[in-house]
Amino acid sequence: MLCADISHFYNDESSAPETFTGCRFFPVLTNQQGKLDAAAIEKRIIRKGDIHFAQPKMISVTQSTEYGTVYTPEHLKEIALLAKKHDLYFHIDGSRFFNAAARLKCSLKEISTDIGVDILSLGGTKIGMMYGEAVVVFNRQLADHIRYKQKQVMQLASKTRFIAAQFETLLTEDLWRRPALHANAMAQKLCKGLSQHRSVRVTMPVEANVVFAILPAHLIEPLQQAFPFYIWNEATNEVRLMCSYDTTEEDINAFLTLLNQLHNT
Repeated sequence: MLCADISHFYNDESSAPETFTGCRFFPVLTNQQGKLDAAAIEKRIIRKGDIHFAQPKMISVTQSTEYGTVYTPEHLKEIALLAKKHDLYFHIDGSRFFNAAARLKCSLKEISTDIGVDILSLGGTKIGMMYGEAVVVFNRQLADHIRYKQKQVMQLASKTRFIAAQFETLLTEDLWRRPALHANAMAQKLCKGLSQHRSVRVTMPVEANVVFAILPAHLIEPLQQAFPFYIWNEATNEVRLMCSYDTTEEDINAFLTLLNQLHNT
């Protein structure tokens, strides 16, 4: 499996993918925006056919990325063509796939089937579902076996109709677009407010529903007491500030107000 060196399931899943699949993960260095380039991936596709070397079989990208940046359809198409060239499957980790589509102002189809994706992990909870994720298999050869794999890895839940009903509603008339656009807009508002603060530096382009920023070290803990957030890099005091479908403008204003108050005390 070829994936980004910052990939969530490479770094943060307690080796679950390796445990269940028996695959070896090959991390590929991303560019400064956390995206994989086709050229960088191809450099890692080496020694195919060599019995002494782990053989690549899949490329996986995250959309939107772990840094909250978004692959364009053209960028994804380049990777899809590379996968086809080397007889590899193409997988998208789409826990925030809806936010990416909202950013691109495109349909879900335009960044999945239209570019040749084989498998899509489609997130539901981050867009507002109570629970449930979906594995969407577009490759017909793989689709024939997916039901058995679902059962074998203990993912066949009872009463799956309650998961399906949520997805059906979410996908009807593109209902997903409304919460995705809202979350993205809240991230933009937060970014604008932080950018006006001289002691704060936004470190990544804000393209989906997350803002990465370096905060003054002494402000992080008191801010976390009121607004739980994740410290991305403790060495540089870079934090990850997530916005969601239920983030309000009042939430953003309250965060910025507290930041100013703490800075001035």
